[in-house]
Amino acid sequence: MLRFIALCMLSVCIVSACTDGTGERRTYVLTTGTTGGTFYPVGVALSTLVSALDEADFALTAISSAGSMENIKLLRDNQAQFGLILAIFAAWAYDGEGPIRNPQRHIRGISAMWPNVEHFVLRSDLVTDGTVSDLAKLGGERYSIGMRNSGAEQTGFYIFDALGIDYNEDLSIAYMGYGPSANALQDGNIVGMNVPAGPPVTAITRAFALLGERMTILNFSAEELTAINQEFPLWNFYELAAGTYPLQEEPITTAYSPNVFVVREDVSEDIVYNMTKLLWDNLATLQEIHSATKAMAIEEALKGIPVPLHPGALRYYQEQGVEIPEHLLGG
Repeated sequence: MLRFIALCMLSVCIVSACTDGTGERRTYVLTTGTTGGTFYPVGVALSTLVSALDEADFALTAISSAGSMENIKLLRDNQAQFGLILAIFAAWAYDGEGPIRNPQRHIRGISAMWPNVEHFVLRSDLVTDGTVSDLAKLGGERYSIGMRNSGAEQTGFYIFDALGIDYNEDLSIAYMGYGPSANALQDGNIVGMNVPAGPPVTAITRAFALLGERMTILNFSAEELTAINQEFPLWNFYELAAGTYPLQEEPITTAYSPNVFVVREDVSEDIVYNMTKLLWDNLATLQEIHSATKAMAIEEALKGIPVPLHPGALRYYQEQGVEIPEHLLGG
């Protein structure tokens, strides 16, 4: 994977250098996430696919970022024109809600991507009902929510609020990345961690291998799913089949919301049409790069997108005979 990414970045740099100043092809920026996550390798693969097409009239450079919150800022400031973000951040940004104060009405949708699956982990001896609401019963134990200003932190607190979990009273919040959280859980420095990502997640795999039945991924009940969908109906049930993680003998019913591929509204219709077509024409290639994309299918392409489609993406889906939900036509 590292060799692939290095080659991809080299090819992107070559393309960018060749197009600078020629006026033949404009280079657009796709902002992704951290290099250890899923957004980045998929973004690099997309940029490389663009560079490999002789008929493409644009170039695409994928850059690493801190994730969804930073990507919203980069899109706002036109430092990036395309972005991969969590669906809830797209909803917050478009309406100026949650942690994003000002409406970002320039954001348009291209596609839903792979599922962002909630992994709320708790030390097994503290599990009572086995659902996320168990986190309200910890009496101030230390729990990792994710890094500060990360998507994990923001979505984690949103879910806690929706479920009535007072994290200021019920928990002692720690701010750590996924890998450090897994280490801290193993060392007994925390009792659980919040890890939203496309499964299988490396940090969860490692933690299960070391702790086995001493850790539990909490289920979501029907009532809990209804509660987190009250304001933004973006989540659905997701089953982690037995064997998804080492020593996981039973299926786990958690929840997921989609990651979404977005673009600024001022990118031309033809460019976005070609980008959308390239995405779906080359899905098999993306699925070889990262297993999370194996959950993608054009039949699911518009499920969970909270912002209007860009006209270029709309034209592509109409040509493919995909039914367009009414809320994606506005804007």
